Amino acid sequence: MEEVNKQEIAFKKFDAYNQKDPHSIVWEGVTYPREYFLALKLHEWVTKINPAASEALLLASRSQHIGRWEIPRDSYAPGREAYLKWRRDLAHYHAQKAGEILKDSGYNEEEISRVQEIILKKKLKLDSDVQVMENALCLVFLAFQYEAFHQQHEQEKVVNILRKSLLKMDEAGHQFALTLNYSPDGLGYIQEALSLIEKKG
Repeated sequence: MEEVNKQEIAFKKFDAYNQKDPHSIVWEGVTYPREYFLALKLHEWVTKINPAASEALLLASRSQHIGRWEIPRDSYAPGREAYLKWRRDLAHYHAQKAGEILKDSGYNEEEISRVQEIILKKKLKLDSDVQVMENALCLVFLAFQYEAFHQQHEQEKVVNILRKSLLKMDEAGHQFALTLNYSPDGLGYIQEALSLIEKKG
């Protein structure tokens, strides 16, 4: 019972923090704080991919991007190198922030360290929890952000980004991705990206 209580306490703290996101997302006519909504959907996908997900993975799913709005992209210089540094700094910030909340919720250092490993996506393709997380992150993007994204960018850029994302997923992730509803263009870009991966495979 104690473990369940700690998890519920942590979930509530994560959710309360993410509800402070000043950015919003509208889904099916309802407006949500963006990171709160995406964290809930990430958690849903993790449990769908792995119904027996570990406690550490469940905790990581609810805090993977916690406080993302607090380090905006425009606080870094333009360009790919600065973008990659922003992404690295964000990941460590999420891990730190999640660690603070987990400690406050009663978790020990070993438990916190495991959650942080998943948040930082260490040993992708080798760590099954990290692979589930990567699959779920890509599926959240495809399910809730992709259609708006591909309409704002050139086909070549969209396909290249999809190819990089799909490469991080495994075959199970690809199968889930193909079950989602897309516009004809959206589906075409995904099929093109998968075709490029198969050719190089």
